[in-house]
Amino acid sequence: MKRILLPAGGALLATGLVAAGLSGTAQAADDIAKDPMATNTKAAYSVAAFWMRSNYAALRNATAYTWDAADVKKVVQKGGYSPDGRPGQTAPQSAGSGKSQNVNLPKTIGKVFFVDASGKYRWCSATSIQSNYRNLVATAAHCVYDTDGNRDVMDRWVFVPGYYQGKAPFGIYVGKQAFTHYDFTTYEDYDRDYAFVTVYNGIGHDRRKFVDAGRLGDNVGGQGISWNQPSGKPVRAFGYPYAPHPDGNKVYSGVTPKTCYGPTTGKKVGASWLKIEEHVGLKCAVTPGYDGGPWLKNYSNAKRLGYVNGVTSTFADQDGNDRIDWITSPYFDGETADVYNAAKNVWSGKVVGPNGELYK
Repeated sequence: MKRILLPAGGALLATGLVAAGLSGTAQAADDIAKDPMATNTKAAYSVAAFWMRSNYAALRNATAYTWDAADVKKVVQKGGYSPDGRPGQTAPQSAGSGKSQNVNLPKTIGKVFFVDASGKYRWCSATSIQSNYRNLVATAAHCVYDTDGNRDVMDRWVFVPGYYQGKAPFGIYVGKQAFTHYDFTTYEDYDRDYAFVTVYNGIGHDRRKFVDAGRLGDNVGGQGISWNQPSGKPVRAFGYPYAPHPDGNKVYSGVTPKTCYGPTTGKKVGASWLKIEEHVGLKCAVTPGYDGGPWLKNYSNAKRLGYVNGVTSTFADQDGNDRIDWITSPYFDGETADVYNAAKNVWSGKVVGPNGELYK
């Protein structure tokens, strides 16, 4: 399915194929697209410094990624899901014993921050996910690729797990390489609105110098992932809602993550105005800023771990009262697993050395 779509946070592009610049340097192997972010330690150091200067002022000044309230409508359920292969999953990883501000929420949950095409500081939600090098983040593709500016990836992209009131308790993790489905980067197919991003080791502060904070998965753990799973099963979704409902009512601060729990839809979710045909729906009255947050299947409250089986992509108003009451996600199938498997084995490395020097 090749088509032009509108994200939960973005503007509709002209009809026809998306400008060639969007695919730009993407290297597509089968259905997998790869894009560089901070390609070396010097670039990564500069990105981290941008967000960390003046006591993390840029993080506090960021706002939830934009979206068009006119596109929050009722979605339609039609037909069942057709897995493209056998069900599969990768188990989650536990982390060390470090403490989190939000003791009742997973340490893996956080915000991705970036600079959009207009130069504004933005965020989406995301999670650390299991990988061989403990360096991988899962989020929505529209929180990684700049569909509005016809660039490849968002500028100065970082992940901050456990984000709380302008603080980065586990450090800042600079994106190194983004992996997504070729259909999203080339055609903006929001049935493929998911991304996996490798990140460098975290960077923290110690007596006014940068220090290596270690690998993401070692610090916060990593959620598992599952694909080709039966629909209609319960999931627990996480994210940082912030923007107002279409009626202007703003009930969330974006300061701490919120959670929803319930069964996903047993039928495919479609949104003709967005040209979405194969999403999964979940009853959840959150707002943008929640974009990219994980939907966790078989979530354990005791371990704070589960299996990522979706990420928040769009928002819907099912009862027509100008309030968001549903969220939707792409259905995770074998092609999702292909993108994830390509990303999970890619090494990233350190940005700073033991004395705060640039690592080479």
